[in-house]
Amino acid sequence: MMKNIIKFLIPAAIIIAAIIIVQGLYNINRGKIPGALSQKDAVDRAMNYINKVALNGELTATLLGVAEESGLYKINISIEGEEYDSYISRDGKFLFPQGTEITEAENSDLPVLGDIPKTDIPKVELFVMSFCPYGNQAEEIMMPASDLLGDKADIKLHYVVYGNYGGGGPDYCLDEEAKYCSMHGIQELNQGVRELCVQKYQKDKLWDFVKEINSNCNYQDVDSCWEGIAKKVGVDVAEIKTCQKNEALDILAQEVELNEKYGIKGSPQLVINETEYQGSRTSDGYKQGICSAFNSAPEECSQTLGSESDSVSGSCQ
Repeated sequence: MMKNIIKFLIPAAIIIAAIIIVQGLYNINRGKIPGALSQKDAVDRAMNYINKVALNGELTATLLGVAEESGLYKINISIEGEEYDSYISRDGKFLFPQGTEITEAENSDLPVLGDIPKTDIPKVELFVMSFCPYGNQAEEIMMPASDLLGDKADIKLHYVVYGNYGGGGPDYCLDEEAKYCSMHGIQELNQGVRELCVQKYQKDKLWDFVKEINSNCNYQDVDSCWEGIAKKVGVDVAEIKTCQKNEALDILAQEVELNEKYGIKGSPQLVINETEYQGSRTSDGYKQGICSAFNSAPEECSQTLGSESDSVSGSCQ
């Protein structure tokens, strides 16, 4: 059914996209976007249309992530286990199911490492959301770099925490003041805390735990799903429960402080030696970024990791 819907919408989408791009460039150059909705309102409008009109209530599309790209809102959705990227204009008037990125071929393979300070042991901080698909991709491509470099680099996961997301409330936030909230809901926030607890107390189990969670749980069932995964990879469930119960607010306060310090806006963002990494989002790109931050790079840095096809394609903001 989805293929038929996409086939029907693409011709109109191409025409609409051309109009939007021309209008968008004009408005961006003028510094304004007339009638722009908030991200939440535009996305809600798109999801309502997809489920009630395009899918006619026969199937259900689930929102996985949102990003702003070139003056549009990009939404990553799941329908019967298949993921799709669609776009909606910022005024909420036009929805089209896919887009093609136009790039300069001669620049596509040039990493931009930026001016990353050098240290003996680089401090590497990868900011994600537990169930942002792009954050999960970033975790997957960081794992080989972490395995390769081991303790020669200080590689840690951190989490994107929003204040008053979705207007606050228990569906998104842990606390009544709505200081600690997550884009994909309270279960995503809970899982972020659990993963930070594993990192704090059982670091050698972290990547195995994260990988299995990404493959087997989602933001709607992880509160009941995680324990079986933890036991499977050897995580001490009782210790993580105690950490979550007693330390969650302190842990989240520390994450908010880091979010503010580095100006974290979405998932994923990579910070190396307190400088945001701007290079290729592949396993080897991440490795190159980290290796550029050593005073004296170890011999492992000469190894090539993964392939260009294993890359992060977007972000949740």
